[in-house]
This record gives sequence, structure tokens and C-alpha cells, in this order.
Amino acid sequence: MARLAKSNLPQFAVDIFQNEYLAEGAREVNAIVTVTATGGGTSGSVSAQPVNFADGPDAAVVIMVDCSGSMDYPSDKIRAAREATAAAIDAVRDGVAFAVVAGTHEAKEVYPGGGQLAVAHAGSREEAKQSLRRLTPSGGTAIGTWLSKAEQLFHSRRDISIRHGILLTDGRNEHENPNDLQRTLDRVQGHFTADCRGVGTDWEIQELRRISSALLGTVDIVADPAGLADDFRAMMENAMGKEVADVALRVWTPANAAVKFVKQVAPTVEDLSGRRKESGPRAGDYPTGSWGDESRDYHVCIEVPSAAVGSEMLAGRISLVVPQPDGTTEVLSQGLVKAVWTDDIAASTKISPQVAHYTGQADLAKAIQEGMEAHRRGDVDNATSKLGKAVQLAHESGNEDTFRLLAKVVDVVDPKEGTVRFRKNVSEADSMTLETRSTKTVRVKKTP
Repeated sequence: MARLAKSNLPQFAVDIFQNEYLAEGAREVNAIVTVTATGGGTSGSVSAQPVNFADGPDAAVVIMVDCSGSMDYPSDKIRAAREATAAAIDAVRDGVAFAVVAGTHEAKEVYPGGGQLAVAHAGSREEAKQSLRRLTPSGGTAIGTWLSKAEQLFHSRRDISIRHGILLTDGRNEHENPNDLQRTLDRVQGHFTADCRGVGTDWEIQELRRISSALLGTVDIVADPAGLADDFRAMMENAMGKEVADVALRVWTPANAAVKFVKQVAPTVEDLSGRRKESGPRAGDYPTGSWGDESRDYHVCIEVPSAAVGSEMLAGRISLVVPQPDGTTEVLSQGLVKAVWTDDIAASTKISPQVAHYTGQADLAKAIQEGMEAHRRGDVDNATSKLGKAVQLAHESGNEDTFRLLAKVVDVVDPKEGTVRFRKNVSEADSMTLETRSTKTVRVKKTP
């Protein structure tokens, strides 16, 4: 087991938001779990702290850059990719292990080579940037080979726990069978996290989302190659702020109770239900990846046995755990989910504001994705209905960023009623940006 990344780890807090009151016969308990990490004391700055190189790297990152032939059409894409990779390298903190990989129908090490990771300092960052002239377009696209190469490089330093990839592509994974890519994802997930970016509009959203989801990272579009450098710099700075790896949300339920689902709902929607790993009697772990100073929200739904009015029970215990070198796990924080049966209709029918809000945000993401899929099929009526619902939900929840993206695809007649008309001549970039960012959510509005 790799060591934890730093001695000065953030402090974790778990807060539970729910309406614990159930009507007689009701069995479903919903709770929003807010996890907050603070006080780690590390920023993404290259020179944030003096580094004792004798201690060895505390994190590793591999940058995977698409160098298929299409990156030369237009040629500003590959130039922008080199500039973006240089910007990312400049943001690698001293003491962090890193590498650059060129991805085509195969993966080639660009820096440092020899199946190794370099350790970041002023000299190695400059060497890495000089090597980027070898990022030249040719060949096809087989992203699974890039991920496999990243895994090999990470495994060259098994003592490092925080492992992160940055992946850029401009096209579809045309030179690899989808089943082969899935087998690769099944093998590498849990070994490192990865953020994915698509440049231009010729790549496939669901393909990149499948990769970023498996690797607990983000996915986004950079429609104009000129925006790549700022995006890569921001991604790397965020990666440099990670301080503890392999954190899991452990959900324990009593006898005859069961977890229906666990979803991350902020800052993005991500269903973790299928990622459960049993961790003891009536307990399962759901991976959350690496953490720095940040806050995320999760929606946990538990089905409990029905009980008589006046009964109370502990429906679930939510713990945040991290593995230790000796094979045990440390509990960083925990919270309790409760169930109380009542005949007070007002109490049992009141929906937790947090649960209601994030249910709406998940519905918003689903409506956008279904609407854009219907539009691709030529089903304009269904697409209009779905995106009208999305406009209504975005307006009600105050998700202004998503509302603005929707307004580039549809003319909003009445946001309260969700009345819209599809705009004429919508750009592919606007359509893809809306769909790619559909899973981004806003937090619950604080009441005065």
C-alpha cells in the first residue's frame, strides 16, 4: 500500500441533511451527505512549499496528448496542445513525479522516457517543455493504449498514492474496439484518477464521459484550441492541490435494510452505486478519489423495513475512510442517517430542501442529455419537451450557467413554464458544450 501523500492532511467533516420522519408503512430514507475537507495547507502553486527531495515524490501526474493525424487539421490544434502541455508542466509542483505521453493508435513516451517518471524541479520542467517538439501528428486513435501506458508509468513508483492523469483528444476512439477500451478501464480504475478534455467538436461526448467517470475525473469541451492552455493550467493546479488519495464513502446499514443508490450530486452528478465494494458485514465502500481543500455533496438512498408509528431506527452510518499502509482503514469522519415513523402528515410529507434541490439537479442533467439525444435522432418534439423541462429546472434552481448554455440552443419563451423553441443554425460547439456540462450542478441556496 502506498503511503499517504502528506503529513499535513486536511480535516474532514461529514454533515447529514434529511427529513427523518416517515409516514406509516414508508420505507425509503433519503439524505444529502456533505463532505468538507479543510486545512490541508497545500495550494496548487509550483513553489507552495520547500521540498525535501530526499523524501521522494508525494504525487504523480501523466499528461496524455492526442497526436493522431487529425490534430494537424487545422494545424493550430497541435500547436495549442503543445502550448497547453507546457502550461501544465509549468504548474507541476516541485517534488511531484510526472511524464508526458503522445497518444495515437499506440502510446509513446515523450518525457522522460525509459518507462520512468521524472521528478519536477526547474531543470526537469524546462527539459520536458523542450521535448514537446516531438508531439507531432500522425496515426490513429486508441485511447486504451494511452491509459495502459499511464498505468505502467504510475506503477514504476508504487510508493506514490496520489496519481492523476490529464487526457486530451480531438476525435473518436476509432482504432480500438469499444470492448477493449472497457477492459482497459476495468483494469486501471482505482489505480489513478483522470480529467479528460475534448478539443474541437469531432470527439464523442459519451466516450470521454465513460473514461472520466471510470477514473473519477472530470470531462469538458474546449471548442476553441486557443483556450487549451488556460484549461490545462487550471486542471494541473487543481491536481496539485490534492492531498489524500483513495478516500471512500462507507455506508453501513442495519439488518433488513439496503442501499438503493449513492450518487455524487455536487459539484457534478456521478452515480457511484455500481462501484460499491463490500467492506464488512452490511457495509460497502464507494470510491470518491483524491481530495484537497474542497466540499462535495452525495445523495444516499436507503430502503428500510417498514415500522409502526412511534418507531425509530438508525437507517445508516456514513463514514469517510482512507486506507492505511498496514491494510486497515482510518475513519476520517462520520454521520448518521435516521428514520422515525410518525402519523404527523405535515412532518412526514416535508421534503428536505437539500434532497429536493439535488433531485432536481439530477433531473436537469437527465433532461438535457435525453433532449440532445432526441434531437440527434430527429425527434424535435421530444427534444423540445425535454429541453423545456431543463430550462424550467435550471430557472427554478438558480443554475445560471446551465440556463445560459440552454439559451444558446433554444429560444426561451417562458422559463417558469419551460416553453422553448429550438434555435435555427445552432453551432455544434454550443450543442456539445451544453451536453458535456449537463452534469455540473449548483449548491443549495442558503436561506437568509
